[in-house]
Amino acid sequence: MRKLKNEELDRLDISEFKQTDKSPIIIILDNIRSLNNIGSVFRTSDAFLIEKIYLCGITAQPPHNDIRKTALGSTESVDWEYHENTLNVIEKLKSEDVIICSIEQAEKATFLNTFEPQPNTKYAFVFGNEVKGVQQDVVDKSDVVIEIPQYGTKHSLNISVSAGVVIWDVFSKLKQRN
Repeated sequence: MRKLKNEELDRLDISEFKQTDKSPIIIILDNIRSLNNIGSVFRTSDAFLIEKIYLCGITAQPPHNDIRKTALGSTESVDWEYHENTLNVIEKLKSEDVIICSIEQAEKATFLNTFEPQPNTKYAFVFGNEVKGVQQDVVDKSDVVIEIPQYGTKHSLNISVSAGVVIWDVFSKLKQRN
């Protein structure tokens, strides 16, 4: 088995990416402090044709060298906006009939493996601060709280890992329906 070269991967260029149909997934980063995590989420979002990323609160914005290091150019392909207040973004998206899903450990949370995204529905997934998680007032305004099941001794996953797990899971479930 031979490893493929980059030119054999048949990837979109930035202008093609901008024009292609996106998955019905939006990402909201709620007060993410690590620039490497932000860059990683951009890169994963590029891989799965995420419609847009909202950077909120203390979440840094491109261009920044530490974001660029892990994003590898995906800040140029994936649409993004900065907003100081996460709740304002949630209100705006809800008015557009987007389902808000906080990724958090909470009472009555739906486990990711049982979450069934519906066709013809747009979802926004909120990922929270590395220490404090998603703000409680954001959780309160969410339509669904989704928890990634974990079976080890640690209480959480790194935010960029959580984003990768959730994006892949939801993207693959939506693709199976098409």
